[in-house]
Amino acid sequence: MSFIEPPRHIPILIRIILFFIERRMGRSLLANRILAWYPKAAIGSGVMESLVAHDEPEVPRRLLVLIRIFVSFTVSCPFCIDMNAKDFKDNGVSDDEIRALKDSRSLDNVATLSPREKAALRYVECICQTPLSFTPEAIRAMREHFSERGMVIVASTAAQVNFWARLIQSLGVPPAGFSSDCRILNLMEHSTMKKEDNA
Repeated sequence: MSFIEPPRHIPILIRIILFFIERRMGRSLLANRILAWYPKAAIGSGVMESLVAHDEPEVPRRLLVLIRIFVSFTVSCPFCIDMNAKDFKDNGVSDDEIRALKDSRSLDNVATLSPREKAALRYVECICQTPLSFTPEAIRAMREHFSERGMVIVASTAAQVNFWARLIQSLGVPPAGFSSDCRILNLMEHSTMKKEDNA
């Protein structure tokens, strides 16, 4: 259950946009509906989402999927994990890689992750810290494996998932059910809702 419900009367422009998004996704999206309370946020978020990288020569789809899933686990957002990990096997990501993305300490032990992918994921790990903190090794590895354009694509992809994670979690939006049949994700262990003190 989200912290608030969507408005009863959604502006016509937002309803049209929602129609196309939900048709493409195959389900109603509570987060997008709640954003209708403030149409500028709904439209601005939608424009940003429509412009994110999906498959670039230097940062291919598989790496972008790895980044999105890794950020989702790192910031512990069940909705984001559910959304970004859907069809992970179709994007060339294995169960072992998912386990490694859940526990960043084991990234170096996964032989199927290339040095480029590991460099990107270590850089993304820095992006997800609060406060932000970058190691010289992380920057050196990124510059070794990526051009300036590639670094911007990796950084903006990680930042975009961070944006959605913060927004969605601040509204209490639960997972949408994209990956509900995938036990390896353990979505509910990533809940950010604190339990009430019984004192």
